[in-house]
Amino acid sequence: MCEYCGCSITDHSHPFAAKPNGAGHHLNDSGHEHSGRHAGNPALQETETVEILENILHENNHQANHIREHFNKKNILALNVMGSPGSGKTSLLEATARDLDFPVSVIEGDLETTRDADRMKAAGINAWQIQTGNACHLDAFMVHDALHKFELPENSLLFVENVGNLVCPAVYDIGAHVNIVLLSVTEGDDKVAKYPVMFKNAGLLVITKTDLLPHVDFSIERVKAEFRKLNTSADIITLSTKSGENTGQWNEYINMKRKLHA
Repeated sequence: MCEYCGCSITDHSHPFAAKPNGAGHHLNDSGHEHSGRHAGNPALQETETVEILENILHENNHQANHIREHFNKKNILALNVMGSPGSGKTSLLEATARDLDFPVSVIEGDLETTRDADRMKAAGINAWQIQTGNACHLDAFMVHDALHKFELPENSLLFVENVGNLVCPAVYDIGAHVNIVLLSVTEGDDKVAKYPVMFKNAGLLVITKTDLLPHVDFSIERVKAEFRKLNTSADIITLSTKSGENTGQWNEYINMKRKLHA
């Protein structure tokens, strides 16, 4: 939940009340309001605020389970792809959709613009853009709303490219089957220790842009060691979409997950 940045805090007097003009808010069909407004990070130790956050997360998780049931009925494997801006999420998904021999769809999450979805569509990929306004992550209600407007074929793969940051997306279940976190070598090898929640909840860590290793100060071994302190079960892949290094290993991982899900 967003005790890390306060983005889901609405009004203390009524946590689910609608705000005038609706700027920066998302009102879902259950009456849950997501606020994208940052009001100076409220005093999160207050009991009332904690209860609000717990209610928000509870409603979100209920919707996420409903989404997952829908995916399972249609035999759709859904992967939640997270990481910082510039970690290589869009480039990897673009390349992956070209390489795989079964239907691939992408839901893109960004604060503004449709650029990533437009990029996917230009590459012939079935894509839909969610614009969150000021909200720093996708939630299950946003994904649920998109699924009513966006046709997904049965027996297919869905990537959800979450909003680019290493904080809030980590704890919002959006109905995916696996959380995948990308970490570019250009970001520095200290990010696992700085943002442990994101990496602790990952089902797969992908270290990207390895073609740039000769030009940056980045230790893959340090990242792996710190990651294993938090997460002993997730897989780790290092790759470069530019050079093609280990992209075959990534595609094998996707195929393996799809076969296990079928």
